[in-house]
Amino acid sequence: MEGNPRGQTTPTELGARATLLVEKHAAYIKKVAESKDSLEAHLTEHFRLSGVYWGLTALYLMGQLHIVDGAAILDWVMKCQHASGGFGGSERNDPHVLYTLSALQVLALYDKLDLVNADQVVLYIKGLQQPDGSFAGDAWGEIDTRFSYCALSCCSLLNRLDAIDVPRAVDFLVACRNFDGGFGCTPGNESHAGQVFTCVAALSIADGLHHVDQDLLSWWLSERQTPSGGLCGRPEKLQDVCYSWWCLSALSILERLHWIDQAALTRFILFCQDEHDGGISDRPEDMVDAFHTFFGVAALSLMGCAGLEPIDPVYALPVKVMQQIRQAKRQHS
Repeated sequence: MEGNPRGQTTPTELGARATLLVEKHAAYIKKVAESKDSLEAHLTEHFRLSGVYWGLTALYLMGQLHIVDGAAILDWVMKCQHASGGFGGSERNDPHVLYTLSALQVLALYDKLDLVNADQVVLYIKGLQQPDGSFAGDAWGEIDTRFSYCALSCCSLLNRLDAIDVPRAVDFLVACRNFDGGFGCTPGNESHAGQVFTCVAALSIADGLHHVDQDLLSWWLSERQTPSGGLCGRPEKLQDVCYSWWCLSALSILERLHWIDQAALTRFILFCQDEHDGGISDRPEDMVDAFHTFFGVAALSLMGCAGLEPIDPVYALPVKVMQQIRQAKRQHS
């Protein structure tokens, strides 16, 4: 389809892209999952576990999880766990809190969180918390609010928030808040939509949303919508499908989803589809990948796209999955 390749405008008529191409996207994800010897597979091995989470969650939301071998996936995921309790991006990579969360999310999709020793995983995460409440991503010590979210999400999914210092974790997140209402990766860093999601979702898990200036932050997030209908991550940046999720999830948590033009955003995401081979790209006519395919589908789910399972904006997991987890928590309480 002809159109502005950088997505500065989105046509009203989308032709073959006017609806979500579920079967093509499912086939694309399955193809990526089975292409283990491709150059791309080798180049992305270090974050493969997150890639598996992106692909499987997109399939679940589209009602297509059955097309992949769940038993084989679960077996592989458990091979990525280390003696420390953490998971690496693949069998050959060191443990990191990012991939530990991805592992738990994949297990949750199959209702198999009981495959892990919760005490072992939580001990690993607890060891990453720093005196100021922040969390390192791994043994090498990088600090980022993404890791705070991962740590809180992991412990919450395992019903073990009691194992970490939640009040101090909240203090660190609040220290990353900026004058514009947004959040950065560490104190003093500029606001970024990705960090806004991680901080708002983490504060939601920690029952700390009262620390957020909800109207100010929602204004900042709504200002991320560009003339194309797509959303960007920071002022003066290009729109990108992945920010559809980062911005929308935070707005959903803050109950301000109606503050952006959802119809325009929906058209932008659909315009980024590959109508021939499936998948969704960052902007129209760019190369597709599993990352943007998931976040595009997830954003459409948040906006109530027909035929998609609803997604939880805090945990980035299907609502049905979170309902199962909460029911299990109640049974063990």
